[in-house]
Amino acid sequence: MSLLITFRSKAAGDVIMYKEHAKPILDLLGKDVDQGIITPEQSAAAVARLEAEIEAVKQAEAQQQTAAADEDEEDEEERRRARQKVSFSTRVYPLLEMLRAAQRRQQPVTWGA
Repeated sequence: MSLLITFRSKAAGDVIMYKEHAKPILDLLGKDVDQGIITPEQSAAAVARLEAEIEAVKQAEAQQQTAAADEDEEDEEERRRARQKVSFSTRVYPLLEMLRAAQRRQQPVTWGA
């Protein structure tokens, strides 16, 4: 069983992700993590869904940071770990750009066997 997923499209270069990082993204799109396709007709909805999730995650993180700033009990180590975490928007960006290119060029995005 592969730990990596390679997203492919004739519209862009390959995007490679760890399966554990790709799964939440594909779950949002209602797609199987092991194998699938996002057709040109589905690309616009996929882009819109991912953009909406990026915005929701950013708002939630901002609220958490505001709440954490109010708590004196959070130690420096926890703050350091939070700063080092890769954000959802950073993680999804390469696939989002691939989907945008695929939408423009009317090409599918595929992964798996």
